[in-house]
Amino acid sequence: MIPYIRRAAAFCLLLLVALLANAARVQLFEADELNSSSANRRTTIDRYDQPRGDILVDGKSVTGSKDTGEQLAYERTYRHGPLYAPVTGYASQTYGTTLLENAEDAILSGTAPILAPLPLWGDITRSRQPGGDVVTTVEDSMQRAAYDGLAGRRGAVAALDPATGKILALVSSPSYDPEVLSGTGSSVTDAWARLNGAAGLPMLNRAIRQTYPPGSAFKIVTAAAALDARVVTDPDAATDTPSPYLLPGTSTTLPNEARGCGKASLAEAIRVSCNTVMAHLGVEVGLEGMLKAVGRFGFNDDDLRIPSGVARSNFDSDMSDDQLALSSIGQYDTTATPLQMAMVASAVANGGDLSRPHLVNRVTTADGDTVRQRGAETYHRAMNPATAMQLRRMMVDVVENGTGTNAAIDGVTVGGKTGTAQHGVDNSGTPYAWFISWAQEPGSGRPAVAVAVVVEDASANRADISGGGSAAPIARAVMEAALKSRG
Repeated sequence: MIPYIRRAAAFCLLLLVALLANAARVQLFEADELNSSSANRRTTIDRYDQPRGDILVDGKSVTGSKDTGEQLAYERTYRHGPLYAPVTGYASQTYGTTLLENAEDAILSGTAPILAPLPLWGDITRSRQPGGDVVTTVEDSMQRAAYDGLAGRRGAVAALDPATGKILALVSSPSYDPEVLSGTGSSVTDAWARLNGAAGLPMLNRAIRQTYPPGSAFKIVTAAAALDARVVTDPDAATDTPSPYLLPGTSTTLPNEARGCGKASLAEAIRVSCNTVMAHLGVEVGLEGMLKAVGRFGFNDDDLRIPSGVARSNFDSDMSDDQLALSSIGQYDTTATPLQMAMVASAVANGGDLSRPHLVNRVTTADGDTVRQRGAETYHRAMNPATAMQLRRMMVDVVENGTGTNAAIDGVTVGGKTGTAQHGVDNSGTPYAWFISWAQEPGSGRPAVAVAVVVEDASANRADISGGGSAAPIARAVMEAALKSRG
């Protein structure tokens, strides 16, 4: 009997070793795969078993969490949801996360290693911390001024602190309430279908994810390129540009909406928005020079993040001279996000230095201890300081004596540039209204804010669309809010 008992014991020992080896294999080598499996309900349950951290504006949370008593316990809530949807995005138990809810998900959900009290704490204990908070750079008064100014019209506003790159306002209109997507069930799927099928595309973040032809607002970029390349040495001197201007290599003439553009100086061309002068200057700078110039402003950058991804603003790298001429006045295939055009205004306001735009100031633990902070960071030297000084003067002239008078603020130095961008087959679409600007208090060492506004305004009469008429008053309201907050 003893040999049989020994054999049985050895076999049982072998089985035990095999069992332990298999358990170790699962825990050490297959844990990640099993955790991420769609069939593993436990991961989803764990994700929603504690409140999510908050997103803060001006020190106050614009998000929250509520205990539903369901298996997926905590759902996301939003205060002033439509106002801040372009900043927060949504956190949905059904459809996942977008924008800041996505980019800072590890912080908000409590899984980020920097929230742990000790290195590798989460790996050792298999636990997670309470969700941390994300403190944004947005200012409530400016966000509301932009949102109220658009008043439900299709369009967007982006506002920056020129010196630091902080995003002070980020508005897309029409908007939506992200809370309707937070949970599960038919109400959520119905809301999803309704929002995605809406003609106004309320879930599209027009401020950072939609590109538009920038039209005449882009002439600031072309002017910077011409001055930096020394194609223009005296912005007040007459140019040799006829009006209308024959596009190179074609029989097509480019007209002007403004009067007095024949042989106009660069300064006059910016003040009254002459197409001919700016198209001609773009051709004289040349494709290579224009590409270098637009790149310094952020065009053609596929990797810009704020921390959410930003759509690429485009300036074609392979064009004939006639196409280059049109591109140099913000037409042809030239496109830009509102954030990109705010960056253009910001670079001028900041003496040629373009700060990297960012939406998150810092992140903290649930107890308020800062674990990561974002400071000012130079993105590019967009132009020479002397060029920026000349462009500042020209943009001020636009507001004081040109097409941007609707943006003027008593006692404040305001620079701006209007834009009316054609689009559609044979330019048959209702033009987009643009206005880019910056404002500086007398005696202040630096501008308080740079703003870009675009209004699609599909319901308006074509003749009534203009950057000065439709977009400039919105920019003025945002600038006034910025100045008041610093007063």
